[in-house]
Amino acid sequence: MADVSNSNLYAFNTGTHDFSGACVVLVRTEWNATIIDELEKGCRKVLDEYGVKQVVTVTIPGAVEIGFAVKAYWESKSRHLGTRPHAFITLGCVIRGDTPHFDYVCKTVTDAVTQLNLLIQVPTIFGILTVENQEQALERIGGKHGHKGEEAALTALKMIALNTSLRK
Repeated sequence: MADVSNSNLYAFNTGTHDFSGACVVLVRTEWNATIIDELEKGCRKVLDEYGVKQVVTVTIPGAVEIGFAVKAYWESKSRHLGTRPHAFITLGCVIRGDTPHFDYVCKTVTDAVTQLNLLIQVPTIFGILTVENQEQALERIGGKHGHKGEEAALTALKMIALNTSLRK
């Protein structure tokens, strides 16, 4: 089982980073809003701690629409360097039900985020919970499995730093 204690995710040990000019776009779903609200709070907390001044939230109906929303936002803003996002963080929570719908949604959103990471010039972070039940979701917003919103924000910051260093 993935556990943040098995990683160095919370360590930012490669020099100093100025994220004050960064723009991070949170693309969040309407489904399971209580969980998504907490994921967003965790993201915003970390982004604020690291000095990110521009955080934009885009709300969409469900996880399947994430790929479209990120791509459409990127295409609408990428022509203007001043408004161009430096990273996207996708926030969703897909809880298994009684039908195969869970499997289709999880595959679709995973494939979309993978494609976005290959197609657009900035990282798209997978902050989508794919869980069996509500209890597992709660364990991932500050419970025994950490806070996946915070982890997604840290991942975005590290990827912004990487992308910046590679473009020099």
